[in-house]
Amino acid sequence: MEKEYVVGVDIGGQSTKIGVVDRRGNIVCQTVITSKYEADQGDIFLKSISDTILKLTEEVGFESIYGVGIGAPNGNYYRGTIEDAANLPWCKGKVVYLADTISSQLNGIPVTVTNDANAAAVGEMTYGAARGMKNFIMITLGTGVGSGIIVNGELVYGHDGFAGELGHTCCVRENGRVCGCGKKGCLEAYTSAIGVARTAREWLEFSKEPSLLRNIEEITSKDVYEAALEGDKIAIEVFNYTGKKLGEKFADFVSFSAPEAIVLFGGLARAGKFIMEPIREAMEANLLSIWKGKIKIIPSALKESDVAILGASALAW
Repeated sequence: MEKEYVVGVDIGGQSTKIGVVDRRGNIVCQTVITSKYEADQGDIFLKSISDTILKLTEEVGFESIYGVGIGAPNGNYYRGTIEDAANLPWCKGKVVYLADTISSQLNGIPVTVTNDANAAAVGEMTYGAARGMKNFIMITLGTGVGSGIIVNGELVYGHDGFAGELGHTCCVRENGRVCGCGKKGCLEAYTSAIGVARTAREWLEFSKEPSLLRNIEEITSKDVYEAALEGDKIAIEVFNYTGKKLGEKFADFVSFSAPEAIVLFGGLARAGKFIMEPIREAMEANLLSIWKGKIKIIPSALKESDVAILGASALAW
């Protein structure tokens, strides 16, 4: 029987998206399961992925599945592992043999793993805003800050499979926040969804400025965005600060690989002008003259629920 389908799996800090994809890049069916398992529950989570794949593929028949592609934080393409993923308690400080385990639970089907942001970059290059581009950087702004670097049409993996951890480059050298990875001052600690909410809480504590956010007990980045839409000064300044941090680092990233564009994906990317304008301003102010006015910053053209699934599924082919 001709194997006409693959499965794409996107493991995030909060949830895991799983979809069946045909050869034309159509997502035939998809679902979402939780990724929130404790330190000793990694085996339970992997079994949940396998069981969900079996259930989801009933529609097309498991025998028609060519392989499984998985995008995951700290996913190692060379080894098929997740290694010390800061935002996944069941993997923090551990090496989880993701490809081997899932493959064994699915009767030996081929399973390929990469970083979740790398998978998103492949999806964007194949189906989205970066179609036709051979040099761009994908930045995912979610629970963490991930990145996928495309140079000459190929993902950059480095010698060990972990190249491109741009979210863990330092953006605050003195007295920086402790990041989930254990370092201080990481970009992720300031510009992830969690980082944005933390900035808002800190500023509310030290400011007397009236704000809609003062009425919210557990502030999220979504709350900050909604307050900004209402003209809330603190919320707007939080986005200005966040965008400035991103733009400054983007200028550094440009110096590394001279991309045609930087593509933004994830919840914060949907904040529109509140995040895009300060990013562009800060990046342009810090670029070398040879790149000023040349580097595009563009939002993902794919639905958030689709891009990482499509990218992960491309690995399986």
